[in-house]
Amino acid sequence: MEQQIPYKIYLDETELPKAWYNMRADMSQKPAPLLNPGTHQPLTAQELDGIFCEELVKQELNETDAWIPIPAGIRDFYKMYRPSPLVRAYCLEQQLETPAKIYYKFEGNNTSGSHKLNSAIAQAYYAKKQGLKGVTTETGAGQWGTALSMACSYFGLDCKVYMVKVSYEQKPFRREVMRVYGASVVPSPSDTTEVGRKILAEHPGTGGSLGCAISEAVEVAVKNPGYRYVLGSVLNQVLLHQSVIGLETKAALDKYGVKPDMIIGCAGGGSNLGGLIAPFMGEKLRGEADYQIIAVEPASCPSFTRGKFAYDFCDTGMICPLAKMYTLGSGFIPSPNYAGGLRFHGMSSTLSQLYHDGYMTAVSVEQTKVFEAAEQFARVEGILPAPESSHAIRVAIDEALKCKETGEAKTIVFGLTGTGYFDMVAYEKFHDGQMTDYIPTDEDLQAGFDNLPKMD
Repeated sequence: MEQQIPYKIYLDETELPKAWYNMRADMSQKPAPLLNPGTHQPLTAQELDGIFCEELVKQELNETDAWIPIPAGIRDFYKMYRPSPLVRAYCLEQQLETPAKIYYKFEGNNTSGSHKLNSAIAQAYYAKKQGLKGVTTETGAGQWGTALSMACSYFGLDCKVYMVKVSYEQKPFRREVMRVYGASVVPSPSDTTEVGRKILAEHPGTGGSLGCAISEAVEVAVKNPGYRYVLGSVLNQVLLHQSVIGLETKAALDKYGVKPDMIIGCAGGGSNLGGLIAPFMGEKLRGEADYQIIAVEPASCPSFTRGKFAYDFCDTGMICPLAKMYTLGSGFIPSPNYAGGLRFHGMSSTLSQLYHDGYMTAVSVEQTKVFEAAEQFARVEGILPAPESSHAIRVAIDEALKCKETGEAKTIVFGLTGTGYFDMVAYEKFHDGQMTDYIPTDEDLQAGFDNLPKMD
């Protein structure tokens, strides 16, 4: 008799998840709590309610419930584009002449073009349910801002987006999609907020960072009644919502009797990686199975591979709670590379704890090599990948080539987080030989580490 697999209870007949999976429930070493930046004491639900939606605060602090039911209003929206496809990359395997089997979970089959919609619709749903007027947020490459503007339009909410200035200038069409859905979009840092003006004074001409944009979005949320701040990555609640990616991936693999040897995801703040690996990491944590899990980050913003595991601000303006995570320092402003969604100075506290405890590994890659892999993939698999996704493609190809050398027929699964059709300026720079590989020096990073909060 086939052994009953508990997670299958939480899938409907189409294999669309009926509940989100919370990795923290199975972690023996829980992520460190968010701290009040003034008192350095763990933040209470009441304190967080002033920034986030009430139901999302409950999810953020929940470390005991492994399964959290997905409301019907969210599942109805998911049905527009989920389950998303899990694809065997036969053509890429053939070109590489590798014995490895390569699969990718494609999250770009919706108008936002990325996985970000999985959490955007959930956060907008809870904001609407709470009776709020609108929400504020930041966006880097623009995928999250696009997804949130779609979700807010669906529920009739106002949406204010602070977009990292370098991406705002590089991706005008991404900006216009947000405006199609009714969002207001401001390049960050801006002169519309106190923290924005302060950052501009200290760093004139800066292209900004996700940390800058977070500061501005939070300031606007707390100063305007009826608004709350929502975030597209890093937070526990976001990884929870994104677990639909991994649950669907595991269901599809199990249906065909496929067990992956390695799971690869790009890592900026952790939303895609955390969602993809969720049920597989759950098995590792419970001692039921083992997988090699690899986080891939840009060499220009190497939080995992060169960062410090310490409490730090999640934003450049130092107005947000403190989180214990792998960080380069909240004042670190990365070079203006073209993977805007991976330009965050820190990493999810949940993923940071798992990495610290040895449950996964991390590598960093240069962006020219990333774009080489992106084009190789596009030419044989027929999908133009986002620069963020292409970090995972780069390492998946590298691992498949290792299998070619050793003769091992490993099974590789990676996350294709979205499409790159709004990233043509980046592809143009690559083709014209104008793309460079900036890697921060130890001295560059030390400046950020020197300003980490002094903890008692």
